Amino acid sequence: MTANKRILELREELHQHNYNYYVLNQPVISDQDFDMLMHELQDLEAAHPELYDPNSPTQRVGSDHQEAFQQVTHRYPMLSLANTYNQQDLSEWYDSVRKLLNGEPFKVCCEMKFDGLSISLTYENGRLVRGVTRGDGIHGDDVTTNVRTIQSIPLVLHTPDAPPSFEIRGEVLMPWQVFDQLNEERQRQGKQLFANPRNAASGTLKSLSSAVVAQRRLDAYLYTLLVDDMPTDSHYDNLMLMRQWGFQVGKQTQRVETLDEIFQFVHHWDTERHNLPIATDGVVLKVDSLRQQRLLGNTAKSPRWAIAYKFQAERACTRLEKVTFQVGRTGVVTPVANMERVRLAGTWVQRATLNNADFIQSIDLHNDDYVFVEKGGEIIPKIVGVSLEHRRSDATPVTFATHCPECGTPLVRYEGEAAYYCPNDTHCPPQILGRIEHFVQRKAMNIANVGSENIELMYRRGLIHTAADLYTLTLADLSSDGKKQVQARNILDGIRQSLQTPFPRVLFALGIRFVGETSARLLARHFRTMQALQRADVDALCQVDGIGTVMAQSIVDYFADADNQQLLQRLEQYGVKMAMEEDAEQPQSQLLTGQNIVVSGVFTLHSRDYYKQQIELHGGKNSSSISRNTSFVLAGENMGPAKLEKAQQLNIPIISEEEFLQRYPIDRTEVAPEPSIPNRQLVEGSLFD
Repeated sequence: MTANKRILELREELHQHNYNYYVLNQPVISDQDFDMLMHELQDLEAAHPELYDPNSPTQRVGSDHQEAFQQVTHRYPMLSLANTYNQQDLSEWYDSVRKLLNGEPFKVCCEMKFDGLSISLTYENGRLVRGVTRGDGIHGDDVTTNVRTIQSIPLVLHTPDAPPSFEIRGEVLMPWQVFDQLNEERQRQGKQLFANPRNAASGTLKSLSSAVVAQRRLDAYLYTLLVDDMPTDSHYDNLMLMRQWGFQVGKQTQRVETLDEIFQFVHHWDTERHNLPIATDGVVLKVDSLRQQRLLGNTAKSPRWAIAYKFQAERACTRLEKVTFQVGRTGVVTPVANMERVRLAGTWVQRATLNNADFIQSIDLHNDDYVFVEKGGEIIPKIVGVSLEHRRSDATPVTFATHCPECGTPLVRYEGEAAYYCPNDTHCPPQILGRIEHFVQRKAMNIANVGSENIELMYRRGLIHTAADLYTLTLADLSSDGKKQVQARNILDGIRQSLQTPFPRVLFALGIRFVGETSARLLARHFRTMQALQRADVDALCQVDGIGTVMAQSIVDYFADADNQQLLQRLEQYGVKMAMEEDAEQPQSQLLTGQNIVVSGVFTLHSRDYYKQQIELHGGKNSSSISRNTSFVLAGENMGPAKLEKAQQLNIPIISEEEFLQRYPIDRTEVAPEPSIPNRQLVEGSLFD
């Protein structure tokens, strides 16, 4: 037998074994036998590189390097589904479908809502040719190389019955078992843990090393077929065909005919989902007939023929072991509940924030209490109550700290504030590290490759004490042992490029208490230079629309501090921008004057930051929360449920992205990326030598 023939035979056999194992869950050979076949194929391919095939089973292992992702335009936009959180909404959706179909009978396909990262796969002549993330729904990232490492995604179909060209969509997930193992390993290495499997899967799929993707054993479930000539008119039947072609389709999928059957499906999986090997956060309901789907059509944001029902947050009860206190970058001291480990929404939970002293008092928290814990949005653990029936008779109330747990400074509480602060902002270690981490973040100075781990390491080595010290780092400082030269050069190059950061973001990067992104832009536009801002008193600052007395006093106090003055002098000396460029961020119109606008959700035509910037440039105000003073909500996909409920309660108008652009003809051109300095060879010595 020729090498070419044996290679083709092995590839076909291994593809079939992958299908048996991952889709049918019916392996017919042992892992050892599978590995022997794989090693034989690897050896043959190494001896015959001219027979390379990107869809060979051997390519599942991935490579150590990958070029930056290319943007790809989706042939069919990837719309989001409308969400609901109660049975009443499900009933209303069902009734609306019946009315729109004029009473014509219809069936509904019930599927699990997998909590992963949306993916679009394109196949040509039975072979995978492209994998693209959802992105903004119009454009996504080409992650084909990484997708090829996912064992449950077929590289070559094992049936000739599939269409010659089609697109298939689904979710990339990280199984619970893999997620737990990954976090255990990260904990051993002292790395930050992933919050949930979705975050872990998303970060993994966007890794620049497909070898890392392969090691983390992602999974994929597919749920939509897109082809010009669909095999059948039934979505459910098409899913079953997809399974026959080699794709993993959720085995929980069921076709029903009545609303009662829908509720039975929802109730069953609201409990049984915890026994699944992957994360799910709800149920997706779709009208089964494709003809009826076309009749129902889409709204501007989502299809009328489908809806997602989100499960309520899971709750657990566990014992409070102790309350500790942690210090943030602004000196805010946050109480943290340390609890007996409890399984919640698929992950082990031991810590949860207690917000502040008022919250502790409001729930009457005692030492050794049993507390109820939920995961907000299935991500962040939070205490929602106390089990009084478990309270010991001799239990004592939890009291708030009086001194900083890090530096011992007496805590202060400002008038009108719920939080306690450590006022020792220039010498309290967590505040020092926090300010530097804030300084380098993407929305501030955007210094690449400088994360919290690097900052802490440099601080411990005495290389940095303030953000200005970053600009004195040398190649020798970062690679004193002769290793990691490439990483060190990347860090220094990122620091150099940060000198192009515009003044409003520099002002935000300083981390002045109460000064966020929006207020930093307002201040920068009004005063134009750091020098003018430093000279302003409380009255002058309060003349800026949106700046109140508390923030104004905080700004005055910041600039009055000698350490902060020295920091600013050094940053200016190193070349950080301390003034607005002549034509930057000038008001463009008064279209939105007097409008108080909340921006919420994910948008398809422009980014959220773009809309916020344009609102301000056209005279409007951005607000993070909905109140009676809100003019309207600019809503994208997946608007937060709390914001939606509040807007409905207060009768605040909610307008879509398209309606906003029609009503307010702002500049449609997306903000251009900021210029970067080309990479240059660094030399030993100071960054600016």
